[in-house]
Amino acid sequence: MAAIAVVAVVLLVGRNRALGAKRREIEAALGQQLRTSEGQLAVTQSELRRVMDEQDSTVKAAEESSEDSTKAVLKGAARFLQSLAAEQMALLEEIQRKYGGHSVLGDLLEVNHANAQMARKAQGIAVMCGAPIGRRSRPASVYDVVRSAQGQIRNFRRVEIMQQTGFALKASAVSPVALAVAELLDNAASFSQSDAPIEVTFQHVQNNLCIVIDDAGVSMNDEERQKATALLSGDVSPRLSQLGNQPKFGFPVIGLLARQYGFKVDVTGVSRYGGVRAVVLLPEELWTMEEAPPVEEAPVRDIRQAEGRSQNSGRTVHGLPKRGSRQTPLVNVSQRNAARPASRTPDEAARATGRSLGAFQRGAISGRNLDSAPFEGAEDT
Repeated sequence: MAAIAVVAVVLLVGRNRALGAKRREIEAALGQQLRTSEGQLAVTQSELRRVMDEQDSTVKAAEESSEDSTKAVLKGAARFLQSLAAEQMALLEEIQRKYGGHSVLGDLLEVNHANAQMARKAQGIAVMCGAPIGRRSRPASVYDVVRSAQGQIRNFRRVEIMQQTGFALKASAVSPVALAVAELLDNAASFSQSDAPIEVTFQHVQNNLCIVIDDAGVSMNDEERQKATALLSGDVSPRLSQLGNQPKFGFPVIGLLARQYGFKVDVTGVSRYGGVRAVVLLPEELWTMEEAPPVEEAPVRDIRQAEGRSQNSGRTVHGLPKRGSRQTPLVNVSQRNAARPASRTPDEAARATGRSLGAFQRGAISGRNLDSAPFEGAEDT
């Protein structure tokens, strides 16, 4: 029995050894297959990444090509619209000069005002598509620049410039700042009630000049502020296809102008009316002190004649001083509109409308185009 047990033990040991060797062979084969599969998987993954990168590059190139093509088409359309707007504005201004006292002047100025809005939209689209903005040849008063921007929006009568300023924008900054302020004013008017005020003030803070726009519209939430801040910084330039079916060019255009010309725009503040406070911050490189116009010296003979006339007109026949006439204080557009009589003839109403709209066309640069260069011949600054 002991011999049988020994033989059984020997057989079991030999069988276990054989099974262990077989198992090790199978494990080695499986390990080799696993390593081979892992190597093939790595190669496949690498190839897949290469294909995906090529696909992404192809898609990105196609999107950029499509974006460039779309921008080229829109740029051409914007140039055509700007050219038509410039021709129409020149024609209307010539008609206004020719028929300045006619009752149709109010209607002509309404047409010119609509034409100025169209020109601003076309200019914004052109800037969004990479076109250079027109360049002025001389500085312009900050006050006149804001008045020009005011004249390029639909509800211009709601805008009140609360103060004068002795600062002027340098020539290179006039056109971009005017367009940016016009877009901000239009945005303020669009998101507030039709009778709500829009106030513009100026502040000189350290070496910066600030144009502050306060509206009484709807305030923005945190998400809207973050999105607006990103767009206005110029760091985020959305594609045209990302602007929606009714594209809003305002903030993207302002962001591009701010990045190109070195000023900043912030809309995170709250106005005293509970609406939005927009601040255009202009560094000292973009502005200067406004120069007083030179006074031409009159000949001595003319001075003596003028003094003689003033002496004669300032005295009665008995040599007593005459009573001076009362001076009428200056009022802004909104004050004139509020002071209008209730009943007017059609001719008087048309002339009044003409005077209110014509306020944006008088003076050297108070016209809506700020005497900027034509678009097709404009050079980048």
